[in-house]
Amino acid sequence: MRVGPAAVTDAVEAVKVAGIGSRDDFYWTLHSIFVNRHEDHAVFDEAFRLFWRSRELVEKLIAMFSPVAMERREKEKQRSGQTRASQAFQNRNERPLQKDEPEIEVDARLTSSDNEVLRKMDFAQMTAEELVQAKQALTQLLLPDDRVVTRRFRPSRRNVRIDPRATMRTALKTGGDLILPRFRQPKTVHPPIVVLADISGSMSQYTRIFLHFLHALTDKRRRVHTFLFGTRLTNVTRQMRHRDPDDALEECSAIVQDWSGGTRISDTLAEFNRLWSRRVLSQGAIVLLISDGLERESVDDLPLQMERLQKSCRRLIWLNPLLRFEGFEAKAMGVRAMLPYVDEFRAVHNLEALSDLVAALDGGRGRDSDPRRFLKSAGI
Repeated sequence: MRVGPAAVTDAVEAVKVAGIGSRDDFYWTLHSIFVNRHEDHAVFDEAFRLFWRSRELVEKLIAMFSPVAMERREKEKQRSGQTRASQAFQNRNERPLQKDEPEIEVDARLTSSDNEVLRKMDFAQMTAEELVQAKQALTQLLLPDDRVVTRRFRPSRRNVRIDPRATMRTALKTGGDLILPRFRQPKTVHPPIVVLADISGSMSQYTRIFLHFLHALTDKRRRVHTFLFGTRLTNVTRQMRHRDPDDALEECSAIVQDWSGGTRISDTLAEFNRLWSRRVLSQGAIVLLISDGLERESVDDLPLQMERLQKSCRRLIWLNPLLRFEGFEAKAMGVRAMLPYVDEFRAVHNLEALSDLVAALDGGRGRDSDPRRFLKSAGI
């Protein structure tokens, strides 16, 4: 939530005009000034509640000196924006004093910065604090402005192509005495992105950070469809559109029933091709398949489903965290069955790999992502 000096000045002027009649009036007066985005509402609501919490100090003192029974009510569920609002009100002077430690001079030459180390660190090896920093870095990723041309047109001021209908409508306003040409040009839109993410047990170390990446992707692009699969396919597109990332992940976990279980890639792809392919794979959609390819069932039908999926989309990009190993070879049955039908084969185990993926969405392809080099090494 961003509050600048101009907003504070406007808030003071608004309170002078509206007055302080009641707490609700004061709340909505400030709300009209400070809340400019939907996601700011929860933070402002929590900040307003914390501001008035000091009025309960007398009641708390009375309660402390009164004999009362132990409270056994259930733990209150954390509200949206509560953590961010509490951190904003925390006084910097209240931080614990650090003990003086002896200074140690370290030669920093030929060492990488903290950001560079974090970008190359494997998600599975990160601590809780490093994961928080990685989630913040994911929200800063800039998506490319890749666009595809549609069959529709939009008005244009440039002399691109004459719009006969708009020209005739304009001429009717003057009774046909004055005919001014109107122009139009093809309409361009961002292509849809469809994500099929594996949430089986072998992918459990990456699932949560991937979901944060997908939430950031959904927040920045309009047509992003997210499906999770382990032993069954679950559409979580509506849940991922929640503004708050924590609430989005909580709603996803509430409807998915096969977290950290087995993997049935062939069956789930067959279900996607049968029920969802025609609905979401249109207008040059890009499919991101996030999986390690460790199929535990039969792979007899897997090549057919992968071929159908590839022919239904514009690009099929397979993101595999196993590529973090330099000596990776396509020896697993699932990987050998899937690899011939993907357009790109990329790693997805750290921030640097995700940054390369975001850059590749603009159409750039490199030799490192060519699946044919893995097919040759495997003798396929």
